[in-house]
Amino acid sequence: MSKEKLKKQIINELNKALEIEHSAIIMYLHHAEFVTGLNAEPIIERLKEIASDEEKHRDMIRERIVVLGGVPSTKLGDLKISQSDNIKEMLKYELKEELVAVKLYQKILGLVKQLDNSETLYHSIYHLIQDEQEHVEELKRLLAIK
Repeated sequence: MSKEKLKKQIINELNKALEIEHSAIIMYLHHAEFVTGLNAEPIIERLKEIASDEEKHRDMIRERIVVLGGVPSTKLGDLKISQSDNIKEMLKYELKEELVAVKLYQKILGLVKQLDNSETLYHSIYHLIQDEQEHVEELKRLLAIK
């Protein structure tokens, strides 16, 4: 695959990731508004913290797309943000979406490995995977999943 074709493919995948991040920010903030009960406060705070992490991801992805010569997407992903009063349902949905994000970033990392002089992009995507996997671990803990 030519270098230009590879860059276009990476930009396309990064734009998909950017759209997921746009949606994830909204999802976490939306879900935080509907958490109730005795243990609501720490869960609300954590969901807002994760939304803040997703904002940082969004900004980094946008920057990397521009550096590669692309135009960042302003669309939302296909994420269907559900509304529920059931905290466990919301957390399960968030976990599912985080796992989707991890897979996409792993795919992007595989593409980036084929691109010359891409250390900054490689490390950026690698750190995104780490952050998303931390979110997965935390959501599993909240759901008491091992």
